[in-house]
Amino acid sequence: MTTYDERADLSDLSSTADRVRRSMESVIEGKPEVVRLSLTVLIAEGHLLIEDVPGVGKTMLAKALARSVDCSVRRIQFTPDLLPSDITGVSIYDQQRQDFEFKPGAIFAQIVIGDEINRASPKTQSALLESMEERHVTIDGHTYELPAPFMVVATQNPVEMEGTYPLPEAQRDRFMARVSIGYPSPAAELEMLDVHGGASPLEDLQPVAHAHEISKLIEAVRGVHVADPVRRYAVDLVAATRTHQDLRLGASPRATLHLLRAARAGAALAGRDFVLPDDVQALAVPVLAHRLLPTAQAQLSRRTAEQVVGEILHRVPVPSATQGGANVAPPPDGYGQQPPRGY
Repeated sequence: MTTYDERADLSDLSSTADRVRRSMESVIEGKPEVVRLSLTVLIAEGHLLIEDVPGVGKTMLAKALARSVDCSVRRIQFTPDLLPSDITGVSIYDQQRQDFEFKPGAIFAQIVIGDEINRASPKTQSALLESMEERHVTIDGHTYELPAPFMVVATQNPVEMEGTYPLPEAQRDRFMARVSIGYPSPAAELEMLDVHGGASPLEDLQPVAHAHEISKLIEAVRGVHVADPVRRYAVDLVAATRTHQDLRLGASPRATLHLLRAARAGAALAGRDFVLPDDVQALAVPVLAHRLLPTAQAQLSRRTAEQVVGEILHRVPVPSATQGGANVAPPPDGYGQQPPRGY
């Protein structure tokens, strides 16, 4: 078992994350909770889905995260004529060598920005499935590993917008969290006019963290302790979505793993080496809501998945001190088990 001394210090995580946060907030004004969630997903080895109406800064948020970290970045503009091979790559026959040569697609980067992902056909959207889940791409029977760390930051417009395709359930389930930026406050919008009026602040944004630092942070987050009562609490929350009367599709076992990994990252960003039930509660809506499908009756009554998750949070009992909920600190000889990587 890996001990605490062999892991990256959580104080280093806090320092690096704080630099990235300040860099992003110099571009994204008035949305600290959105920036924090982006960082949480990054160090939890997840993928982020940014959904909102046009013009509120979805692509700006993705670019701010990418430019704040010194790593390879590729941007894919999803359009109706985009092909799966444009994303994953293609094997081309080289007449001089008399052999096929693989030409990597845009997915071969450490941070991949998928802009307006739901403007491409579901067939093209599905080209991301293998890479997002298994961190590699299989072309013509050959497997090509993707660089680490690897993160997809995708933006999409609401499905009611013209020219959009809804993401398949399997695609949504591979995003660890979904965030909506929303309209800025009047004060933040006034400040935006001053900052963005002359030139884009992205032009002056410089990397404040290296890819190897992010990899160390990811290793530190994997070792954050999760006590058994907190694990059971996460399982109970997800299980409640599968039996709720307003949902025809609940969250998958993958969602449970994503919720626990995000809670680990949230605890680490707060400077703790153990997860509290509060960490699970804080991330339940962004991690679970986008995976749920309300029933037709719930849609008619305008019940949203976010509201259902909020109701479940009030209904499912939180671990108490008598149940062992207070015993969440790591044991003296090490941490709890690391999450499996199969999902």
